[in-house]
Amino acid sequence: MAVEHRADDWNEYRMEYQNPHAVLEPLEREISVVDGILTTLCDEGVLDHTAYDHAKMLAHRQAVRDRFDMPWTAITPRMQRTLYAISAIAQPRNMIAAGVFCGNTFISNAGAGVGPGASYAAENLIGVEIRPEEAERAECNVRTIDPTGVARVVAADAIDVVSDFDGTIDLLYLDADGDAGRGKGIYLEILEACLDKLSPGAVVLAHNSENQAERLASYLAFVRDPANFRGSVNIVVDIEGLEASRR
Repeated sequence: MAVEHRADDWNEYRMEYQNPHAVLEPLEREISVVDGILTTLCDEGVLDHTAYDHAKMLAHRQAVRDRFDMPWTAITPRMQRTLYAISAIAQPRNMIAAGVFCGNTFISNAGAGVGPGASYAAENLIGVEIRPEEAERAECNVRTIDPTGVARVVAADAIDVVSDFDGTIDLLYLDADGDAGRGKGIYLEILEACLDKLSPGAVVLAHNSENQAERLASYLAFVRDPANFRGSVNIVVDIEGLEASRR
């Protein structure tokens, strides 16, 4: 049976897609909801603890607000904080994010390792976007946050990038779309292409675990199998959802 953390207002808490920086609830409520998520992830062995720097999270958020060219996003403030906090706690040296559009979701993961929100030193934070024009926009956005190049975006197929990556992967974020026949079902193909490269304790995050659950059925069955991952939690704080799993 799937382990789930479902906010009581998940179906009413809605993103204003064309207004990426809209405030949807009081900050105290947002923090409380995310604290609950982190506690569940810790209880289920996906994270080792729940502590992260709230001030650095807000510094990261402000930098994105001020510097990013973002036409729209489905990433709610709750999800942004959740992604940032998970990375701040897990501190991945090497991360690959598949399907990053304009770079907002990527920098939500990478922002704990670079830029104004950095709380640890990362080595390789790679965002992958298959559409060259969006990869270019994402890379330009990321450069405004991280001038060092530790975080960067490439225009490529995520399966090729993870297959060719020389090293271990400490955090894998999945938000890619396959062709019409596969859609979000491509997550499992990406994961399988780099399964042997995941470091012990690596965290794998899959967006759209709620609204794309049917298409992700094979992926979710795989990460929820104790033979494959030590723990996995379906985080439902908005209509999109996020599956967080630990190798």
